Amino acid sequence: MVIFVATGAYLGYAPVASGTFGTLAGVALYPAFEALRRLSPSLYVLTFCALVAAAIVIAGEAEQIFGEKDSGKITIDEVAGYIAATLFVRPSLGVVAASFLLFRFFDVVKLWPASHFDRAVHGGPGVVLDDVISGLYANAALRALAWLSGIPL
Repeated sequence: MVIFVATGAYLGYAPVASGTFGTLAGVALYPAFEALRRLSPSLYVLTFCALVAAAIVIAGEAEQIFGEKDSGKITIDEVAGYIAATLFVRPSLGVVAASFLLFRFFDVVKLWPASHFDRAVHGGPGVVLDDVISGLYANAALRALAWLSGIPL
């Protein structure tokens, strides 16, 4: 079960760009989070925090199973990062696409402090928190682009 969840339903086994494929699991989960946001913003935030906490634990266990630091097969971090990229953003096809592209960009570039977590923090927190931070950068960039374009989020 740990491997199934850690790899985003085995999307992490994609032969190339496993992180990009893993992000698709986050895209699939986004509508459920959006429904939860409309139902209860407090529960929405708590559920996101629980996702991040669970991702940290599962990613840490998966690292041990795979015997690799931040194995490319582990994609639950991309799921948490993508959800961070869409926090409190109303869904649309454009939002899904833009948040996907922005998240992948920031996940690859790893601006500080994401780069610090990626390099210096070990285990599950190092695997997951750099992606969550990259997702928050993507969220901010998405909001800036929407504001500049006059598109309400």
